[in-house]
Amino acid sequence: MSLLHLALLAAVMGIALSAIMAVAWQVQRTTGHTGWIDVCWTFGTGLVAALGSLAPFQAGHPGARQIMVAALIALWSMRLGGHILLRTREVGDDPRYRDLIRQWGANADLRMFLQLQSQAAVGLILAVSVALAANNTRPGLGLQDFLGFALLVGALAGEAVSDWQLRQFKSDPANRGRICEDGLWSLSRHPNYFFEWLCWLAYPLIAIDLSGANPLGWISLLAPACMYWVLVHVSGIPPLEAHMLRTRGDQFRAVQARTRAFFPFPKG
Repeated sequence: MSLLHLALLAAVMGIALSAIMAVAWQVQRTTGHTGWIDVCWTFGTGLVAALGSLAPFQAGHPGARQIMVAALIALWSMRLGGHILLRTREVGDDPRYRDLIRQWGANADLRMFLQLQSQAAVGLILAVSVALAANNTRPGLGLQDFLGFALLVGALAGEAVSDWQLRQFKSDPANRGRICEDGLWSLSRHPNYFFEWLCWLAYPLIAIDLSGANPLGWISLLAPACMYWVLVHVSGIPPLEAHMLRTRGDQFRAVQARTRAFFPFPKG
């Protein structure tokens, strides 16, 4: 993929993602349920990235790597989007967005629109990284491709397990008012976020060519870097933990003291 092709593809994907998040903004205003925001973002990012992966820049039709990468991003989108969709149908609201709306007051509509456009920008970084992996000019599928495939599937499995463990914990009436520390949640306060970040390391693994034949592939490192920043420092852990401190207080402070926030390793 040439720099010109990448720029044109990024422009098209950026316009599409901006439009999708504008629709998400209108949906949450109409329904009053902020949970639909992440449903739209996940399915929208997956769709745009999958189509960008299949853009036939190498030949007259998509190659094996393009098809594999498109399938991977589609799998990610369906798993995460389906999970968020079911959660939204059950509870409707996302406490992180609801807290922001309360903080913004009279300016909430405009601030939310701008917030969702910034999420479209994050989606664009991810979609570009996926497209770079799909359009690596390395001939045939090789070890890096299969390692990337295995990493993403393994990360999705870890995320699904952590979501399932949390759902099982919440389904038990005896756990009402308690904080989940079962399974993977005993190793990290947010194992689902950790595995979500791990998914995005798969695309640089596929995109980067150590021989130097595909220099644009290094740009794909922006995906895991951006996702780490968003999850750990912006819209993932900080607002969620602020909400937990308000609603669980000392119980959550005790969990913070004994469990790492992100990486699922025992706290020394």
